[in-house]
Amino acid sequence: MQKDLEQLAILIRTAKNMTAFTGAGVSTLSGIRDFRGINGVYKEPWHGRAVEDILSLNTFLEEPELFYGWATEFVYCLERFEPSVVHRVLARLEEKQLLKALYTQNIDLLHTKAGNKNVYEIHGSPALHHCLKCKMEYTYAEISPMVLGGKVPYCDNCGGLVKPDIVFYGESLNENLLNKGFSDFESSDLVLVLGSSLTVQPAASLPMAAKYGGADIVIVNNQPTNLDSSAVLTFDDLKLVFDYLENVFE
Repeated sequence: MQKDLEQLAILIRTAKNMTAFTGAGVSTLSGIRDFRGINGVYKEPWHGRAVEDILSLNTFLEEPELFYGWATEFVYCLERFEPSVVHRVLARLEEKQLLKALYTQNIDLLHTKAGNKNVYEIHGSPALHHCLKCKMEYTYAEISPMVLGGKVPYCDNCGGLVKPDIVFYGESLNENLLNKGFSDFESSDLVLVLGSSLTVQPAASLPMAAKYGGADIVIVNNQPTNLDSSAVLTFDDLKLVFDYLENVFE
C-alpha cells in the first residue's frame, strides 16, 4: 500500500495534464449520503415515492411540491456541510497547477466551497435556478429560504415555476459541456477517478475517453468499477489516500 501511495504521488507530480472525475463517494466523507451506496438515498422511498421518480422531469412539472419537499432534506441544507479532505486536496492541487480540470457528478457545491475554480458540474447544481417560462434567474440564496419555509418557488416576474439548474431524469446533459469533457479527458495524461461507481451514463463515459487517449488512470472507490482493469492503480479507501496526499502536497 505504501509503495502504491508513493507511486500515486509521483504520478501527480510528473503529470502535465491531470484531470479529476468525482462522484458521490467524495462527499460521503462530508456527511452527505450517496445515491447508490449501501445506505444510499435510492435505497428507500420518500413518502412512498421512489427517489428516482421524484427526480424525474415529468414528476417535477406535475408535482413540484414533491421535489421541493424532498429537497429540503437533500439539497437546500448544503450550508451544514464542509469540504472533506478530498475536496481540500483537489483544491490544493489546482492551486499548485497540478490539476487542470475537475469534472463532478455531484450537485453539492463542495468543490467550489473548497476553492476549486475549474469545476465542471456534469449534472448541474442548485447554485442557480431559472423560471421555466421567462428564464428569470435566481440564486440558491434567494430560493433556499422559500423552500425551507415549505413553499414551491414561482417567478416574481411572470409567475412561472422555478427549477434548479440540476439535470433531472428525462433531461439531456449540456452537450457543449459533455463535448468539452470528452476533449479534456482524451488529452489528459493522468486521470483520477474518485468516489464514483461509473454507472451513470453518459457522464461515466468521460474517464473511458482517457483510456482511449492513453492516459494513466487511478481509481479510488470503495466498490469495484468497470474501469478497474484499465487502471494503473486502484484503491478502496478515499480517506486513507487523501490523508496521505494532504501531507505530501501541504
